[in-house]
Amino acid sequence: MSTYFESYLTVGAFIVLGAVLVLVMLGVAAVLRPSRPQPAKEETYECGVDPVGTGWSQTYVRYFIFALLFLLFDVEAVFVFPWAIAAERLGVFGLVAIIIFTLTLVEGLVYAAKKGVLRWE
Repeated sequence: MSTYFESYLTVGAFIVLGAVLVLVMLGVAAVLRPSRPQPAKEETYECGVDPVGTGWSQTYVRYFIFALLFLLFDVEAVFVFPWAIAAERLGVFGLVAIIIFTLTLVEGLVYAAKKGVLRWE
């Protein structure tokens, strides 16, 4: 067997070993843990306040949009930091590419601001 496939075999062995270890630990925990079911444990608990009414509520779309904007700039950071480390090697092409990338993200932010998404009411 070549060394190329041996390295994959090692990774596969560690994955299988990790999965077996997780299953064994879950089994040990299931056997050793105490089981004392009580009605109080079945109730919904939220910040120490007893729940009133149904559990259904409508969520505003703006929370989803804020999450998308966070994700947008989080992804930008994932691409910008490695670019900053390799900026000298990438030269002018790398500079132009990151400027286009950043301008595309700024365009998305400006669009969101014009749509009024960033206003908190």
